[in-house]
Amino acid sequence: MSRIRVDDLHKNWLNDPKYRHEYEGLEEEFSLVAALIEARTRAGLTQEQVAQRMKTTQAVIARLEGGGSKPSTRTLERYAEATCSRLKITFEPESAQP
Repeated sequence: MSRIRVDDLHKNWLNDPKYRHEYEGLEEEFSLVAALIEARTRAGLTQEQVAQRMKTTQAVIARLEGGGSKPSTRTLERYAEATCSRLKITFEPESAQP
């Protein structure tokens, strides 16, 4: 029996315009999650330590870093402060759609 790798499926599915559109729509969410985790890692902190600094629970931090919610600007500011980071929000032009 041959095994199918998820990466191979994903590459094939990207040929489907609907799949590609939905996948690309998640890019912002993925980049926010990556930025949160990078800030915490750079600060050398655990989720529990960030939670203590934000006066919340580790489960809340795990949800933030898991992309399970859309955090408010205030929450992002508190996370930045807890990780000794500076929050920077930018607006960029959308790329041209084919």
